[in-house]
Amino acid sequence: MTALGVVAGYLAVLLANVRHFYTDDTESQYAPLWVMLGRRLRDGQLPTMVPEHWMGGNYTIEEAGLLNPPQLLIDLFAPSAPNLAAYATMVKLFFAIILALGVYRVCLVYGARAPWAAVAGICMPFTGWMLFFDSSTWWTALTGTAWLVHAWASGVRYARGRSGPIPTFVFLYLCLSVQYIFPAVEAGIMIGAVVLGEWIYQKQWLPSLRLATAAVCAALAGLATYLPSALSAKATWRGTAQVNNDQLLTVPWSETLNASLPSTLPAFNSWWGYVQPMPVVYIAWFLIPALAFVDWGKARAHVRELTAPLLFTALMLFWTAGPGTIGPLRWPARVLPMVALGLLVLVCVLLGRFATVRDWRNRGVVAALLVGLLWVRSYSAAPNQVGWHLAAVLVVLGLGAGAVWLGLNRGLTAAAVLVMVSVAPIACWQVQHAQPTPLGWNLPEKRADMKAAFPEFPGTTLQLADRALIPPGERTLDGAYGSLVFGNYAKNLEKNYVSGYTPNGHFWFGETLCMIWDTSVCPDAYRRAFAPEPSTGKTIVDLMNIDRVVLQKALYPNAVDQPAPAGWKWVDYPGHERYIAVLERVDGLISTKNGRVSAVSGVTATSASESDTESRVRVDSASGGQVVFARLAWPGYTATLNGTEIPVEQVGKVFAAVRIPAGTTDGELVLSWSPPGWGIGAGAAIFALLDIALLHWIYLRGKRRKANEPEEPHAPEKPAPEPVGAV
Repeated sequence: MTALGVVAGYLAVLLANVRHFYTDDTESQYAPLWVMLGRRLRDGQLPTMVPEHWMGGNYTIEEAGLLNPPQLLIDLFAPSAPNLAAYATMVKLFFAIILALGVYRVCLVYGARAPWAAVAGICMPFTGWMLFFDSSTWWTALTGTAWLVHAWASGVRYARGRSGPIPTFVFLYLCLSVQYIFPAVEAGIMIGAVVLGEWIYQKQWLPSLRLATAAVCAALAGLATYLPSALSAKATWRGTAQVNNDQLLTVPWSETLNASLPSTLPAFNSWWGYVQPMPVVYIAWFLIPALAFVDWGKARAHVRELTAPLLFTALMLFWTAGPGTIGPLRWPARVLPMVALGLLVLVCVLLGRFATVRDWRNRGVVAALLVGLLWVRSYSAAPNQVGWHLAAVLVVLGLGAGAVWLGLNRGLTAAAVLVMVSVAPIACWQVQHAQPTPLGWNLPEKRADMKAAFPEFPGTTLQLADRALIPPGERTLDGAYGSLVFGNYAKNLEKNYVSGYTPNGHFWFGETLCMIWDTSVCPDAYRRAFAPEPSTGKTIVDLMNIDRVVLQKALYPNAVDQPAPAGWKWVDYPGHERYIAVLERVDGLISTKNGRVSAVSGVTATSASESDTESRVRVDSASGGQVVFARLAWPGYTATLNGTEIPVEQVGKVFAAVRIPAGTTDGELVLSWSPPGWGIGAGAAIFALLDIALLHWIYLRGKRRKANEPEEPHAPEKPAPEPVGAV
């Protein structure tokens, strides 16, 4: 039933917007990344580094999930998908079902009846932030949360002796290895809450200690996912660890707790101003008014058992309010799904165990008053949407009255079924009302059409363009997207572009070409690209071994009226003149001539072999000199000359270079790169696997011991007293 509810919700959302699950980061970052990674996996490579992708080519610090088996499986199938929007939607539906089933399991371990556990599971993928951000655009947040909830359920089961440690370990590892920091930190907070909560509930420390040990094992196994990012941070835009409260996407509690009116448009600062265009704080229409139908007298006696979800929800609620940036963690609104998760678990467990329709009239009045308070807050945040808010109030009151009637006449299970059925139409209504979405790039969906419309650009291409200069009406395949690429779009085309979507970025490379996260550049980028680097005297495009420079005409309207730089020529591409002007080298492709050697001084260097992570070069130098490579100088590079390690230097703070000593004759220079910290990570993973095996052995031994213990004799049962009036 839970899975069917999620499928119905997805179909309803697609009726409102068929591209809802293929927008913003999904269309510009993740889906093209899946295609590129899948092609390389099929070639037998794990693409940790692709030097020609310069801007985002270090995939050990991107959200690639290189050590996450389910993600690699998604990558593997992606190149065969003719329609990326359909593929992304199906993959997201699969993970939404995983998420819903995980929430269902969490509710069950805290004693909720199955119908109300299913209510929580079905609602979770359609809560506000999850529906409009994590499911529609921020893919890794969806997958990380899906694995997190299963780790929660398995963790409680392990602490209570109902399961071994392996499920907890596996789900935590999958959560960590999606390669996105938010689920990793959220999982740590969740496990901390469960460890403390089970200690309080069970009044013994050993089960919590075992759970904490299993969680530490998972963290050690996932260490290799984050060590490259941590050890490369100083070279990126995220290099400064800071805590500040800049108010962007910090959500006051007055908005976060306004969770049951489907029309609510919360008031906090974001990219679209103060009032948000989407109901991102919505959780479920019944969440707040249903509190009136809980038997709080009975619930209070069991509050200790719910310590973990109470603590987790409280901590997440504090986080949503700021500070705005904590090191790599920015935009606290991103944890709104965790608030939704905690509140759904709490309320559905309470309803699943302590719901009552006794004294329903008074309880109905209280519920109506709570809905009225929600309306006041929603109206205060967005008074121009008063009609929309009133319609939402009527819907909530109508559904609430229906649920109460069903509870009185058909039982609480029937009321739960009504709630499940209501999720899909409300999600459809919300998505329809939010159109046109402010998130979409409107990138094409069908790869065959993309490749047919685009010019044939062999070799390595540098594009200098600004996405903001494309009018909304021209963001189509017949328009700008037939000639220009932004984000990871070039990966869909199977072309080597310097550009790439990256939330990290190499700081000095970005400064050199004034290139930002979506590969847009400033007007001065053209001059910078052809300016000589002082120490070598060669231009930046020469040091990068660039074969072609594509200029956006909207950014450089007069470029073609000027002579081409020395060694370059203007080339016409019929049908693309409206959007681009193209420079190519007079002597043809340079990227195929001498490996990734891009400049030499006092050295003769001949490429012997090349791979993405290694350059082998034969070098000769009578008086000593330098070899510069068309590789970004990421941390992790080492060099050897005839087997002896020598230092790796930087040219212009951007390019990897090596000094060759005088008197070198037919030397073998090897410049190689490996992800920083992966050696430590491998050792930590081996230790974690051994430790989790020990924990599982301890669990099995304890289980066998209990099974072999003789049962204690039971005292004879006393006969039941005869009913009054019996003869």
